[in-house]
Amino acid sequence: MSRLMEPMKLEQGQIWKQGEDYLRIVEWARLSIEYKRMKDPVSKQGTLHKVTKKEFCRLLAGAVLLKPEDLPAAESEVSPAPETM
Repeated sequence: MSRLMEPMKLEQGQIWKQGEDYLRIVEWARLSIEYKRMKDPVSKQGTLHKVTKKEFCRLLAGAVLLKPEDLPAAESEVSPAPETM
């Protein structure tokens, strides 16, 4: 008896790690996915691509969906406000 894989649930904002690259879903539409390929998910700098959902799912073969707690924290994003007296 063969075991079926659980269907992939794509959502806007998801970040997938594939090898050395990160893929973030920027826009999720009925038939297409717009994603950004990045080297560093914290800097959010990368190249924007638009593909069909089928192409994107093929692209994700072997990729791992990251949870927010799996992402490296940006030191510059969380800086305490200076206290004034």
